[in-house]
Amino acid sequence: MSGLGKLAPKLRMFRNGDDTVNTLRAEQAAAMAVQSAKLLDAVDRRREPDQRPEDRKRVRRRSLKGKMAEKDIPSDIAVNVFLELREGIEEIPPKLEKMLQTKGKTAASGNAPQRKQNLVMATVPLNRLEEILEDDDVVMIEAGEQLTFSPPVTSTTKAKAPLKTERRFGSATHHKHGANVLIGIVDVQGFDFSHPDFLDENGETRFLEIWDQGLEGGPAPQPFGFGTLLNRERLNRAIASVDEFRLPAHLLERQSQMATGSHGTHVASIAAGNRGVCQKAKIAAVTISLPAADGDRRKSFYDSTRLAQAIEYLFQVGQRENLPVSINVSLGTNGHAHDASSAVSRWVDWGLASPGRSVCVAAGNAGQEAPERRGDIGFVMGRIHTAGELTGAGLTRNIEWIVIGDGIADLSENELELWYSPQDRFAVQLKPPGSSKWIGPVEPGEFIENQELASGTFVSIYNELYYPANGDNYIAIYLSPTFSREAVIGIAGGTWTVRLIGREVRDGRYDGWIERDDPRRQGPLGASQAWSFPSFFAESSNVDKSSVSSFACGHRIISVANLDAREERINITSSQGPTRDGRRKPDIAAPGTDIVAANGFARQDEPWTGKTGTSMASPFVAGLVGLMLSTDRTLTAAQIRGILRRTAKPLPSHDFRWRDDSGFGQIDPEEALEEVRTINRRKDVTP
Repeated sequence: MSGLGKLAPKLRMFRNGDDTVNTLRAEQAAAMAVQSAKLLDAVDRRREPDQRPEDRKRVRRRSLKGKMAEKDIPSDIAVNVFLELREGIEEIPPKLEKMLQTKGKTAASGNAPQRKQNLVMATVPLNRLEEILEDDDVVMIEAGEQLTFSPPVTSTTKAKAPLKTERRFGSATHHKHGANVLIGIVDVQGFDFSHPDFLDENGETRFLEIWDQGLEGGPAPQPFGFGTLLNRERLNRAIASVDEFRLPAHLLERQSQMATGSHGTHVASIAAGNRGVCQKAKIAAVTISLPAADGDRRKSFYDSTRLAQAIEYLFQVGQRENLPVSINVSLGTNGHAHDASSAVSRWVDWGLASPGRSVCVAAGNAGQEAPERRGDIGFVMGRIHTAGELTGAGLTRNIEWIVIGDGIADLSENELELWYSPQDRFAVQLKPPGSSKWIGPVEPGEFIENQELASGTFVSIYNELYYPANGDNYIAIYLSPTFSREAVIGIAGGTWTVRLIGREVRDGRYDGWIERDDPRRQGPLGASQAWSFPSFFAESSNVDKSSVSSFACGHRIISVANLDAREERINITSSQGPTRDGRRKPDIAAPGTDIVAANGFARQDEPWTGKTGTSMASPFVAGLVGLMLSTDRTLTAAQIRGILRRTAKPLPSHDFRWRDDSGFGQIDPEEALEEVRTINRRKDVTP
């Protein structure tokens, strides 16, 4: 494979956009950022968002009508990528490393390439992609995946502080509540380091460090080269200055995100707060850049390369402090094949091969497939998976894919990925809403790129054979809004019908997932409201399984479901397994419904809040893993996962077999800790 054949479809689409298109696209694309303030200002001056739609002139994106000349490819727009190198290369070749170096002063630049096994993470200007692809050492290159953050449901009643003993497990003489462990948290919305739940007996913070990836000004941790590292000295200095300046500590040491009810603060409180699970652990945290304003999003990365770097950084802190590390990630990805073959999954799995390391990941909140009551639209977030089978050549299957309409203009780029066996050959067609004409068929090995429809929607369809990461075939369909200087037009609302056609069928099975943003209002657009809004499958096409976040499908990762402990059942929103390749995820269920923990950056008279989601279940397990590592720091991620599965308790009316919603059952902290102690007491019985 050579040249553009090595380039994943999303990057081909990015490459074919001019400066204006990609500057506007960067508001939605997590792995793309604009490095030039001049370019941002120029595009903003040319946009006229207050014009009425009937006064807008629709223009064709001429730059997308075929392969762009290399000189026209944007140089001031960069993408975060994973490169896969051929086996046997010990170091990044100097010529390639030079091509991967970026320059600049923004958070979107200065990111030195990093390598693990045959994968390289790098930030690359779009105009260098083709040169990199021509390098014989490069097998493939793919963009970082969109990180999804599904805000948990917040309880409406005023919360009371949890008891200090409520989340204490096992004997303090064995683990000292995790005093010799590092709890790492990768999250969003900032960390309220001065909240009482994180202060030690001297009134100082238990946070060793916070790496704020979105905060400029430095110092940046190395070798990553971006963001700002807030060390314990800085944090404690802010706490000590509260009385002098009569301001909260977090306003004296500001972070890029400080949301009231902060997700990251709540999660850290569950895992390692003074009223949490691992109460004496040292804490290190990473804030993934997720700006609220679209203008700031254009300058920021919030994709899976940033997640891999966050985990790598926390492992480094553990090495420096000589502590085992239990990490929690209550974020996810929904792209790729859900079989642990994505670059970020492989990167983290390799990192977990060393003992004394663990990563717990929220399974996701995409479990609901139908409304529970009148007006309930929670199912929109749940209908993300489809599956089926073509039983013979010449047969077809239709998949109904709904993009929201009715006065809402969807400005996000909606993506549908369909994965099928390399034994098969499928063609694909697409029919827009209200149309009787089909686009395609697109045969195996063929593609359509940026085809403009009368509605202003642009369609790209790629039918790929033998995807390098897993060897399977895959179809990617992108629906893009009109991005131009003269007009911004949302995707046509309604039902888009995808038709699969069996050309050669030996296996016949397929799975598909929608990759999309979580709902985000963007403001008025003419007579409509502009949104980044999730598309979803029609009820007839949705298959209510295999909705676990693709990042939570990792081989050595512990995937956690949301247990409603009061009702003794799995919460309806909790995502289900198995993985596409049939592995048993989620691994385990933990309390995640109405969980009370620290209310970050809130009023002093409201220090606690209750939240519901797998985001709350996962840190419970991460805290318990911290206690397990406090007892035995030599445990591997695989052993920890095995112990948690072994000691889990079935829910009422269930047996010990794995289930797609609860995994191997509800977590039993006391039994898990006792099992660790038991295996340490075993003696040699050889006569």
